[in-house]
Amino acid sequence: MKLYKHLSKTKNSKIPIKAWTTNVPLEDMAYKQVQHLSEMDIVYPHVALMPDAHWGKGTTIGSVIPTRNAVIPAAVGVDIGCGMCAVKTSMTANVLPDSLRGIRNAIEEIIPVGNSSYGDKKYPDVGKEPLHIWDSLKPRFDLLTKKHPELLSRKKYKDKHEVSQLGTLGGGNHFIEVCLDESDNVWLMLHSGSRNVGNRMGNYFIALAKKEMERLFPHHELPDKDLSYFQEGTEYFDDYFEGVSWAQDYAKYNREVMMNQLISVLRNPKNKLPEFSLEEQAVNCHHNYVQREEHFGESLLITRKGAVSAKKDQLGIIPGSMGTSSYIVRGLGNSDSFDSCSHGAGRSMSRIQAKKKFSISEHVQATEGVECRKDRHVIDETPAAYKNIDDVMEAQKDLVEIVHKLKQVIVVKG
Repeated sequence: MKLYKHLSKTKNSKIPIKAWTTNVPLEDMAYKQVQHLSEMDIVYPHVALMPDAHWGKGTTIGSVIPTRNAVIPAAVGVDIGCGMCAVKTSMTANVLPDSLRGIRNAIEEIIPVGNSSYGDKKYPDVGKEPLHIWDSLKPRFDLLTKKHPELLSRKKYKDKHEVSQLGTLGGGNHFIEVCLDESDNVWLMLHSGSRNVGNRMGNYFIALAKKEMERLFPHHELPDKDLSYFQEGTEYFDDYFEGVSWAQDYAKYNREVMMNQLISVLRNPKNKLPEFSLEEQAVNCHHNYVQREEHFGESLLITRKGAVSAKKDQLGIIPGSMGTSSYIVRGLGNSDSFDSCSHGAGRSMSRIQAKKKFSISEHVQATEGVECRKDRHVIDETPAAYKNIDDVMEAQKDLVEIVHKLKQVIVVKG
């Protein structure tokens, strides 16, 4: 049974829009954005919209965008390679202390969050693992910045060296969690991306794509200038594809370093936890990225903007909000979704709206039983600012099957 529905197109639409949004709200602005995608000559054979879809900068978050011989930098976005990592431990809930505040504090003391980096006053210098990883990343980065020195010139980031942010969380919806599954097994999970260097790279190439569209195709009208693209074979296509691939690698390593740091924190005797092993790594997966894939007999560039690869039997992670549930899933390989699924619950309102609508007391009630921040600075991340994760999972039953259901007991936010 196919669970997607066809959304209405515009008079200029060239392809269908297949949406897994049954019984899940879809805001008008997000709807308009995906309609714009359907009007693009380079997008083919259809757009797939995930149940967590909502408005995003550039285009709809929660969309899978197949393109022929071109790539849209704003569709990939500025948090290039943002994604998830999770691992199951041999610990069970009964070994955790009654108060989890000490463990949360220990995590926050070791892993930089928000705008912090290693080497800041609050945090130690970069360890051996990030330095070793940076040695492998630096040659490609040097080649990119030699051709595009603007990637290094943003004053806003002059004090943020790329190596100092390997293994750091960032802010916004990024998080570190300790969770319990349906059998009370303890899991470690985190969400982060390519940090400031990915942001620089994304913004730079988005602006460059707009300039190039005006230069090469002065009479070509786009439904939205944010959908400016690099055509394969033009000067900057290969540069962007290398840049975004590099940033995706950086993001993957960032999560690996952070997960290793998290494991080290929990193994510290000060936290009085028993010795434990790692039993099952679910995945280290991107959900903001582009790569070349084969679909419907064609080689296409697949951009997943807030979507996860869900090939047949491939494991993935779909997190809820900080007071609900998250899921370890196994892909069903649905070709209509380009083997994809949602990347989370999806926002039901903007951060500004959430801050105006919800009080600290409502946030405290919504996160009862979870050791996390309960101050005004995280109100925009309160569970009610997101869609109902169970409705999101129900709407994509033909995309993934649930392997584990996780419940957060500790949440660290930037």
